[in-house]
Amino acid sequence: MRKLTIAGFAMAAVLTAGCATTDQGSIDEANATASSAEQTANNALNTANSAASSARTAQQTAEEALAAARAAQKSADEANERARRMLERSSQK
Repeated sequence: MRKLTIAGFAMAAVLTAGCATTDQGSIDEANATASSAEQTANNALNTANSAASSARTAQQTAEEALAAARAAQKSADEANERARRMLERSSQK
């Protein structure tokens, strides 16, 4: 009976150690998954920051193009006004 009790304790110790090993494996796998998720989040953040920077550059370029188009429109309007006045003067002669 005593040998059976000692064997039972030994078996319980082995099973507990096996569970601890399994639990450590689960913990290691969870840590690896968390690390991978963190890296993915960092990559996503870098991509988002890069996209935001590109968007700011594109907006600045668009604003510069709009300013140039407005200046060209103003020049065209002034040229049309000069041409209208010249035609008016030539028709009065």
